[in-house]
Amino acid sequence: MTIQNEILRLKKEKDAVILAHYYVRPEIQAIADYTGDSFYLSRIAEKLENHTIVFCGVTFMGESGALLSPDREVLIPDAEADCPMAHMVSRSDVETARKTWDDLAVVCYINSTAEIKSWSDVCVTSSNALQIVRSLPNQNILFIPDRNLGRYVAEQVPEKHVMVVNGFCPVHEQIKAQEILMLKESHPDAEMLAHPECSEEILKLADYIGSTSGIISHAAESQKQEFIIATETGVQYELEQKRPDGRFYFPKTEPVCQDMKKITLEKILFVLRTGENSAHISESLAAAARQPLDRMLELAE
Repeated sequence: MTIQNEILRLKKEKDAVILAHYYVRPEIQAIADYTGDSFYLSRIAEKLENHTIVFCGVTFMGESGALLSPDREVLIPDAEADCPMAHMVSRSDVETARKTWDDLAVVCYINSTAEIKSWSDVCVTSSNALQIVRSLPNQNILFIPDRNLGRYVAEQVPEKHVMVVNGFCPVHEQIKAQEILMLKESHPDAEMLAHPECSEEILKLADYIGSTSGIISHAAESQKQEFIIATETGVQYELEQKRPDGRFYFPKTEPVCQDMKKITLEKILFVLRTGENSAHISESLAAAARQPLDRMLELAE
């Protein structure tokens, strides 16, 4: 029996469902029941009725799954698959802003720990950040922890006063403008699609800026056949599913999230067999951390 077949057998036996982010390995996406970006997976997690959710992504995703599905068992294939940006804000940053600015909303990117979510008023993802910030009654916004997405929101929603902290995604931050320009020179007819976690100099070169799912949808509907992609390379699997006729070019210094790539078929099989790496959050923390997630889902409808 192949490892894939054994996973499918155990999944049925344990009433389990597999959620996978677009950045995990192709073979993981191939066996997943649902594949998507953070917003899509959050909405799915809230609605699932399966006994067990195997969340194939970094740890904050498993935490979000546990917050939104408190009656389910949420398993994380690798508990050490962390996201550096998820920790890049301090409580003092938030408390200082609350003391300084009246009418403040703390807007927390979903790429953050449950504790950081608990300091916040509402969560957002890259696919709904603009919509939610525009809809808030508050004039002053502290956007945490990603400075790049926060800066992009500030530019697109100039009617608000948006402040940022110094957090960033190391994978998107390392994408070099010179390498994008080289790709543009080699492929002059290609569209350049970028994730808003990229630096400002990369976004200025983009023909389209959007979330991971937005990039995939744009490529699927575009009349172009060549695309320069400024986001994590795991997205190539779904891009090729949606546009088998497309050609996709990534920077020479490949943007690879090593933490996402820690998720393997063997680790999924292990947690299904053992029930280890369950995402547990204390009741007091869960109550505070779920509120901004619930508000996100409410405002994003």
